Amino acid sequence: MLNATFFYLKTCDTCRRILKELSLPEEVVLREIKSYPITPEELEEIKKHFSSYEELFNKRAVKFRSIDSSSFEDADYKKLLLSDYTFLKRPVLLTAKNAFAGNSKYTIQQMQEAIN
Repeated sequence: MLNATFFYLKTCDTCRRILKELSLPEEVVLREIKSYPITPEELEEIKKHFSSYEELFNKRAVKFRSIDSSSFEDADYKKLLLSDYTFLKRPVLLTAKNAFAGNSKYTIQQMQEAIN
């Protein structure tokens, strides 16, 4: 049995396209991050698979454009990730062994391999 959670935003066309493309098994938990925000514990679990919170951060978010991030440290990225769903790079697939974030072709390919 696959223990996995797919974090996505239902209003994001890219997330919906990837969700359809992946054809996730029924046992994968679908988590809509606007309705059910990511918890500090979940963020910590995802971060274990990355070198920094910055790697999980969506720098294209509209809200981020008005923030001066020139002196940001990793703790600043963590704080913002927990404060607003728009800052999480998406989609995110968290499995027992790995976590994948983003929508690059390579990342989607890795997600596909992880669930099959």
